[in-house]
Amino acid sequence: MKLTVVGGGSTYTPELIDGFARLRDTLPVEELVLVDPAAERLELVGGLARRIFARQDHPGRIVTTSDLDAGVEGADAVLLQLRVGGQAAREQDETWPLECGCVGQETTGAGGLAKALRTVPVVLDIAERVRRTNPDAWIIDFTNPVGIVTRALLQAGHKAVGLCNVAIGFQRKFAGLLGVSPAEVHLDHVGLNHLTWETGVRLGGPEGEDALPRLLAGHGDTIAADLRLPRSLVERLGVVPSYYLRYFYAHDEVVRELRTKPSRAAEVAEMERTLLKMYGDPALDEKPELLAKRGGAYYSEAAVDLAASLLGGGGSPYQVVNTLNRGTLPFLPDDAVIEVQAAVNAKGPAPLPVPAVDPLYAGLMAGVTAYEDLALDAALRGGRDRVFRALLAHPLVGQYALADALTDQLIAHNREHLAWA
Repeated sequence: MKLTVVGGGSTYTPELIDGFARLRDTLPVEELVLVDPAAERLELVGGLARRIFARQDHPGRIVTTSDLDAGVEGADAVLLQLRVGGQAAREQDETWPLECGCVGQETTGAGGLAKALRTVPVVLDIAERVRRTNPDAWIIDFTNPVGIVTRALLQAGHKAVGLCNVAIGFQRKFAGLLGVSPAEVHLDHVGLNHLTWETGVRLGGPEGEDALPRLLAGHGDTIAADLRLPRSLVERLGVVPSYYLRYFYAHDEVVRELRTKPSRAAEVAEMERTLLKMYGDPALDEKPELLAKRGGAYYSEAAVDLAASLLGGGGSPYQVVNTLNRGTLPFLPDDAVIEVQAAVNAKGPAPLPVPAVDPLYAGLMAGVTAYEDLALDAALRGGRDRVFRALLAHPLVGQYALADALTDQLIAHNREHLAWA
């Protein structure tokens, strides 16, 4: 089995490598190719990756290359984890929206749109090259904004599934609070990428006992603290929202906070400098503890599970993925990309039935889906008016003066990445 990671020079890659090494019985990788244009970073990450495999007696071979076509040739699955523009572009995404009084964040609002505009054309080019070289390969997208990027891939006819670590993070957290193994926890997870709610926490499978009321009653303070939302709000909702919902439920509070502290991009950039120095130490042969603060917890477990199922191996029967709606949520278009539990096998994901969704959540999903429609149109066809329309549709913007100002800022800060600008 050959897997290729595009963006393999990321400082987060050793987390993925560690998962491949530990879970080799689930996903027996024979060759792992790390592709990245940043040759110096790639060699540092690749060196540590080989040492991790060696320490855990993994027989697989790790190859590093800056040649995308060579890297994806013959791959059974290609994982996308790239960041167009690097942390410098992320720093801009997180700062210029604040000047207009809007949340600065890399996956939602104006910053998220900027990332989508930079990313979609690059990902589609990669996917076309994968299809020319190996049309049967699965593409697993972890590149944000996952929902929009996955929709672009599926709309272009690629064999693609989107993946996020929010659900597996909740699964692990709830399992610990309940004193059970993660495999026993099945989430009733519904929404769009980074706009999701846990409406049930079932023990043993989709038809198991719902432990969510017990979790909220016994551990409400802990859950609310993790979300940085009041316990009273979580109790009134009766569900557990993703922590990304704080950008919607406490927007102005978040803006005030973000204006008083360094950006997350600045924190991550400093962390990356430290990590790369550590990766260069030939004695280091395991992922460092600092990596846990980098973000993306449990991504490796989720990626192994998904790849194993798609490639006909021993993945979990149900997994939370980003895939086409196709009637699962009747209030959204069939070609919308939703994030729900699905049965996954070599044919791809098949979403499980979802009970009727409360209008409180369905309405927000519908609004953000409309924004994603317009965002993808702007990413594919360009133009100031298309950017403006997407921003005007976004629930975190929604005013013409703000949309106009944000459009000008977005274009000014991303001109080098926008072929039409």
